[in-house]
Amino acid sequence: MSISIPKGTRDFSPEEMTKRNYIFDTVKDVFKLYGYQPIETPAMENLSTLMGKYGEEGDKLLFKILNSGNFLQNVPAELLSGDKILPLTNRISEKGLRYDLTVPFARYVVQHRNDIIFPFKRYQIQPVWRADRPQKGRYREFFQCDADIIGSTSLLNEAELLQIIDRVFEKLGIDVTVKLNNRKILGGIAEIMGQSDRLTDITVAIDKIEKTGLDAVKEELRSKNITGEQIKILEPILSLSGTNEEKLNRMEEVLSCSETGLHGIAEIRKIFNYAEQLNISATVELDLSLARGLNYYTGAIIEVKARDVDMGSICGGGRYDNLTGIFGLKNVSGAGISFGADRIYDVLSAKNLFPQNSLETTRVLFVNMGEKEEIYCLQALQAIRNEGISAEIYPEAVKLKKQLEYADRRNIPFVVIAGEEEMASGKFLLKKMYDKSQKELPLRQLLDELY
Repeated sequence: MSISIPKGTRDFSPEEMTKRNYIFDTVKDVFKLYGYQPIETPAMENLSTLMGKYGEEGDKLLFKILNSGNFLQNVPAELLSGDKILPLTNRISEKGLRYDLTVPFARYVVQHRNDIIFPFKRYQIQPVWRADRPQKGRYREFFQCDADIIGSTSLLNEAELLQIIDRVFEKLGIDVTVKLNNRKILGGIAEIMGQSDRLTDITVAIDKIEKTGLDAVKEELRSKNITGEQIKILEPILSLSGTNEEKLNRMEEVLSCSETGLHGIAEIRKIFNYAEQLNISATVELDLSLARGLNYYTGAIIEVKARDVDMGSICGGGRYDNLTGIFGLKNVSGAGISFGADRIYDVLSAKNLFPQNSLETTRVLFVNMGEKEEIYCLQALQAIRNEGISAEIYPEAVKLKKQLEYADRRNIPFVVIAGEEEMASGKFLLKKMYDKSQKELPLRQLLDELY
């Protein structure tokens, strides 16, 4: 019998979990610093909640859950033959695994609106699932670390999200570029192309430009009946170069006839100004090809890339004005970001940026020399744990070499040995594994050494 797990999912060893918790704890501490509160939502949602929120391509990537029991009962025979996939799916599946944390958050806000104090700032760190093709940096099950503020239209919120991004990656030691665009600018571009009603087709195509290149994007647009003349209008915009100010000045000229586009430029100018006033240390740049294929974005779009690492985006987000409206709560605007913990892990590993103490789970190991020594050590062990220092005792009185090897392989930095001599003097022998030095100390001084 072959034992395996589904493709695109992973087991995590204790060492990997320690590193992942370092990421989660770092992100969580920054979220809390800015006043965000934790929530959790179920792994599965009703498909009626999820479907239609991510665009046609996103809907295809939803993991759907078969109804319990005889899920084919009462399904008409004609649905079981032919290619009527969607009607059949609707009959045999009512629930799905969440695709992201934002749509469930919108559902949560609407469902609990009478208990929420607006503007509501929440963070959420949980797994999501996508039926995607597994590849480097792309998994079918992965964690997202989201922060959103809902119930406010102020652009101060986008500025705060940039601060959070900057602080998180500064603490993690990752050099990043933050890319910004605005959905209204994209809407203005669609207007001057004469394709206002094709905004989704255009944004889905140009969002792939970094992966597939400009020629492939043009080919996809042609396949969606965007004419060659219209593509000629779009092409120089996507290849626009210069400083952020130069790009914005040029786009003001290009979009001079589009009120929507000019509104987007005004918004993004203000966000860039906030970033300058706040001394954001990360590189922040305007990227007019940035579209992010999620349909619910209406204003600012944010994407973060690690510099000098071949990896997709490690954080992204933006402004959404209408997401709660689809659940019956209109005129509630929100903005949020999502950190991709799994890709951040890969970047930290590739650049060897995990701090050594992030691997430490036990700080001190007590060697087991026998029954009398056990009793002597257990009292000290309790005192050390009471001081908040992680400690353990080897469970069996085996050879010292084996116990030291255990400490070494576990990356435990301190080992305490207490034999007859140490017990007689009321002391402990402290051995530092990293430099092999050792000295005898009473308990109080031993505690000082372990901090």
